Amino acid sequence: MQQNLDKTMAFKKEDFEKQDIKQLLGDIKDSLEERGYNAINQISGYLITSDPAYISSHKGARTKIQSVERYEIIEELVRFYLSH
Repeated sequence: MQQNLDKTMAFKKEDFEKQDIKQLLGDIKDSLEERGYNAINQISGYLITSDPAYISSHKGARTKIQSVERYEIIEELVRFYLSH
C-alpha cells in the first residue's frame, strides 16, 4: 500500500481519543468482570468519587483508567449516549 506523501494529512485528535477511551473502558470492563465485579458499578463509582480503589489493579486496569482525565471519559460517555 503506497501513501501519497505530497499531500497534508488531517489528523483529528477527537477521533483518536474516542477510540482510545472506548478501548480503555472495554479493557477495564473485562478486567473487572474477570475478578467478579460489576463493571458498571465500579466504573461509575470511580467517575463519581475519583477514588481509584473502585478499579481493580488486575491487568493494570487501575493504571489504565488513571491515564485519562475523568472529565474526558464522562464527555465521551455523554456524547455516545446522546448520539444513540
